Amino acid sequence: IARADNEKDNVKEANNRQRRFVLADGENAKTIESDKDEVIVRFEHRPLTAGEKNTYPGGSRQQDRINEATAGRVLKAVEPDWLALLATRAPTEGNPDRTVLDKHLATYTAKNSFDYFIHKDLGGFLRRELDLYLKNDVLNVDDLEAGDAARLHRALARLRAVRHVADKIIAFLAQIEDFQKQLWLKKKLVLETQYCVTLDLVPEAFYAEIAANEAQHAEWVQLFAIDEINTRRTHSFSLPLGEGQGEGPSYTTPLSVEFLKANPYLVLDTRHFDRAFTDRLLAALSEAGPLDEQTDGLLVHGENFQALNLLQTRYREQVKCIYIDPPYNTDASEILYKNGYKSSSWLSFLENRVETSKKFLAKNGILCVTIDDFEFHRCRLLLEGLFSREALLGVVAIKNNPSGRSTGKGFSIAHEYALYVGNNQDTTIGRLSHSEKQLARYKFNDEQGAFEWVNFRKHGGANANRRARPKLFYPIFVSEDEARFPKAEWNDETRQWKLNEEPLSHETILYPVTPDGSEKTWKWGLDTAKAAPEEFSVRRDQSGQLGVYRKARLNVKGTLPLTVWDKSEYSATEHGTNLLGRMFGESEKFSFPKSVHATADSLRVSQASENATVMDFFGGSGTTAHAVIELNRADDGDRRFILVEMGDYFTEVTVPRVLKAAYSKAWKAGKPVDREGVSLLTKIIRLESYEDTLDSLELTPPSDEGEELLARNAALAEDYRLRYALREETAGSACLLGKHFVDPFAYTLSVVRDGVRQEALVDLPETFNYLIGLRVESRQRIDGVLAITGTDAEGKRCLILWRNRETSDNAALEDWFARHRARFPDPLDVVYVNGDHTLNALRDKAAQWTAHATEPILRELMFAGANL
Repeated sequence: IARADNEKDNVKEANNRQRRFVLADGENAKTIESDKDEVIVRFEHRPLTAGEKNTYPGGSRQQDRINEATAGRVLKAVEPDWLALLATRAPTEGNPDRTVLDKHLATYTAKNSFDYFIHKDLGGFLRRELDLYLKNDVLNVDDLEAGDAARLHRALARLRAVRHVADKIIAFLAQIEDFQKQLWLKKKLVLETQYCVTLDLVPEAFYAEIAANEAQHAEWVQLFAIDEINTRRTHSFSLPLGEGQGEGPSYTTPLSVEFLKANPYLVLDTRHFDRAFTDRLLAALSEAGPLDEQTDGLLVHGENFQALNLLQTRYREQVKCIYIDPPYNTDASEILYKNGYKSSSWLSFLENRVETSKKFLAKNGILCVTIDDFEFHRCRLLLEGLFSREALLGVVAIKNNPSGRSTGKGFSIAHEYALYVGNNQDTTIGRLSHSEKQLARYKFNDEQGAFEWVNFRKHGGANANRRARPKLFYPIFVSEDEARFPKAEWNDETRQWKLNEEPLSHETILYPVTPDGSEKTWKWGLDTAKAAPEEFSVRRDQSGQLGVYRKARLNVKGTLPLTVWDKSEYSATEHGTNLLGRMFGESEKFSFPKSVHATADSLRVSQASENATVMDFFGGSGTTAHAVIELNRADDGDRRFILVEMGDYFTEVTVPRVLKAAYSKAWKAGKPVDREGVSLLTKIIRLESYEDTLDSLELTPPSDEGEELLARNAALAEDYRLRYALREETAGSACLLGKHFVDPFAYTLSVVRDGVRQEALVDLPETFNYLIGLRVESRQRIDGVLAITGTDAEGKRCLILWRNRETSDNAALEDWFARHRARFPDPLDVVYVNGDHTLNALRDKAAQWTAHATEPILRELMFAGANL
């Protein structure tokens, strides 16, 4: 979905941009089959292997090269009759040698790879185009000037006929396009929710169940190499993996409770446990404090526009820093686009996401976008347009590839850019930490902190000369151990200081003059210096000359960042690719990860202080979350992260990386070098995709009575089919919330996974929480009813009840509410419950709350902004 002509709309990121269509594995007879009537060629859509990448070099023609090889295999496999037909030429202007087979291969792979467009207002656009067409091409000026009534009548009849037919075509096309737009813009359902939590946050009452869980044990072996922990040392919380550590006996399933107690930073994953266990765990965590306030991170598996659309109510104006590393739109990280739309599609793709993300930024928040030369200028103009030119805080060049990346024009690219934009013109950047070399300079301390002695005389720059700043050229009385600022008056005529006192016998007069006689200036004015005598000292330099020195104090907030960053730690190879290799034991787990140190410093510059919320909606391998964890580890901070990623590697790379980063700060060959972990509570949600929405649509034709009505009225039937059929006949689809919520815990979508249709559970409670912007305080299942409390986006205190209406009718709900009301906050503002209910009849006169059915509110919020 991208910009069409001048109409702005949302751009759909090309799913799985590193994938290509290749012939399916298997015997030749199964991959390519032909008979008298048809030829079947089976494909796989997957990332290329290392060997295939060498065979088919990257770039915009990679799929074309694969298709050429595929055509050769097909022609070798088919019968002679088919060979003649498929090899028939079907030339184009650009490819005169194209064959029929080439045409079909190109069409098939292209239509399943390219971005596609949904127009923001196709009906309005086509009607405007129709008006121009009628005026310019259908209505002939000569017909008007001739004055022939019959000729004019024919012209008007022709005009009416074209408009009559065109109006129907436009209505039909607009119905399809508006329906797709509705499906794209509707808030997407949460299909799955899981929690990952370190054991130090889990009550010990759960440890026996956790220790007996074989799936969890297997994951810990895979992620954290717990099979290499010597059982004799489990009393220690820090267990370095030294030489010979694996020689002692190791734990096997089931683990012991003592082992769990000794390893508090193992990360429990609720996907390995049933719903009852998760409910009890979340209820226990809720007792320790508001659940959302304890949550350190949110990982979202889904298309980033859809994620931003769903999360905006919950996190509006709460994010201090948004850090994104979008695709650079080059052959090295290419997105497949319609021909001729490459840069404009990339801009639209980025524009609507950044525009939506602005709603998340705090009033003094900062957006940081990293980009390379190819789209830098367009990215900068885009940001200045969405914010303002004055809001651009600065651009930093980061040396992220010291060895360089060669280009066709001869330059070896070694850098990228980071653009910083403030949410308002008063936003300021943060400072970076001092280096060890800088800290080493501040060797002295007093009651105000660390400082170093620096020469009070200015050294360089135009303003360091007496001629430029004569008032800063004044005498100081010095002795071996003291600098004294005399009484003096400034004379405007002579432009010199006049002394009103003489130096003492042991004092000499010192001016800011260099050993070679150059007249410089002091760094402060006379009055300022006289007000702080404790800041000065007299010291001899290396040549033995007396000089005045001032205390230069260490800025505890850090140092101002330069616009060029060239630390070795910013290398994406060593601290990105190689770091992932050390964490996972594989060198090609993820392509082009960022340096965690460059990301951490970008967050520092973006004012991501100790309790800031950081967002990255191009989450990739999880570098931003890793950087947040490391910053918290360094200063015991409470920063939180929100990451969004749609790639298949979300499960295999992004999530495990976050868990590994929390468990240990150093890794080698996929195993922890230490086990010095930090506490972590992360929520992971997976969203319905646009493709899931399409897959789960169900068409329900009109009833028999409706069909009879349409059959009796041709005009009504035509109008229905041209304008309303799609919306009406899909209204009962589960993805459009057309199903009844009798059992909200069994609501499913019919989706396709790996070519197989299956039912996917929907997490309606979690979806509803995000739609109303709920800050969850507690979540507990009581006597079969799921009760969630919190504060919504409007500040209302909420109680949300979810029940299976087959087992809990209104009478049972009233009884449940009467028995358990005291367990929930008082006062309440609103109670939500799925299905019809009679709870409002239970309110006493002092009660402030009102109860509402969940379904109509959920449907309204789901489609808000979709322009149905």
